Amino acid sequence: MASNFRIYCHQNKDNLHLKLMGDFDGSSAYELINTLKKYRGIARRVFIHTCFLSSVHSFGLDVFQKNCTIKKLSRVLTFTGEYGNKLAPHGSILLKPNPDKPEKLQVN
Repeated sequence: MASNFRIYCHQNKDNLHLKLMGDFDGSSAYELINTLKKYRGIARRVFIHTCFLSSVHSFGLDVFQKNCTIKKLSRVLTFTGEYGNKLAPHGSILLKPNPDKPEKLQVN
């Protein structure tokens, strides 16, 4: 795992928020996968916030997107932030800032 990678978790009602920080490499991908497995069935929707990531390495991206668990969970995953469009697997939701209203997010 990248030495500076961290996942901060916060749950409210049926939503789990995961804030990713640091560099996302292969080991970081497995840490995120294991965190998602741990909370599977507890949260109805999982928001993965990527705005605090410094970088996303191609190997980490491949590990994350090709994982069977992630493919099964993709419909409950919502990605936000600068790297959301890279990390979001097929079937998940991508929220990006609305350029007309910076405080609002739009579903992609």
